Amino acid sequence: MYDRILLPVDEAAVESSLLYHAAELANWDDAAVELLYVADTGRDSVTVADGEVVDALVEEGEKVVAEAGRLLDSLGVEYTTSVEQGTPAKTIVDYAERGGHDLIAIPTHGREGLSRYLLGSVTEKVVRLAPAPVLTAPLEEDGFEFPYGGMLLPTDGSDAALRAARHGLDFAAELDATVHVLSVTEGSLFDDEDGAAAGDAVDAAVEAAESRGVGTVTTHVESGDPDTEILDTIEETGVDAVVMGATGRHGIERVLLGGTAEKVVRSADVPVITVGDQ
Repeated sequence: MYDRILLPVDEAAVESSLLYHAAELANWDDAAVELLYVADTGRDSVTVADGEVVDALVEEGEKVVAEAGRLLDSLGVEYTTSVEQGTPAKTIVDYAERGGHDLIAIPTHGREGLSRYLLGSVTEKVVRLAPAPVLTAPLEEDGFEFPYGGMLLPTDGSDAALRAARHGLDFAAELDATVHVLSVTEGSLFDDEDGAAAGDAVDAAVEAAESRGVGTVTTHVESGDPDTEILDTIEETGVDAVVMGATGRHGIERVLLGGTAEKVVRSADVPVITVGDQ
């Protein structure tokens, strides 16, 4: 499924549940992990020590990737490390594109607030611009279930949503996971046009599941606020992960700038894999 996983880290992400989760995924898929620390050039970090000019953030980055690497060593994960200077989001996206990474794993938030460099607008920009699927997850101590036993695939019937559903179904087929397909209409289910569109979206995903031999598929059609319904379905079904499009019928302005994908990424307590136009 994945061969090269890019894992941006900072001091808050070291020994986090996301680091362990990426290690589990890498071991399952025989994938290599690349640990990346971005020394933010927007911060004043250059100083003089013992008569030499040094970049404190670069030095900190070397310590961070070394510490994270020791954990991956203990878990038997093949990995490399890199410290790059630049603006965090752009550097992560550019690095993934140059390196041919097929998954980026990045945190959303932690129990005691936001990680200093990787969260908030940085994560949102990476989700929006990444050349590969992005796995986001909160920095929680309790960790995440893997292999996933159940996966939620929200769809609005758009090409982007169906592309994401196919990605999730390929993953589910390899894991032998149960799949829940959800379509949410903001109109009434009793409206012929809205109800038919939601039904068609679900049917397309189910057809894709059948073609991949996914055994157990449960469908859900709801009306209401899409991100609320997605989060409610996560809780009600007890799924272990969500796979969804980074954009949908209404385009990037709606879905990412204060819209569905962004809100789910921010609020879900399980890993969310967003799939863009790659």
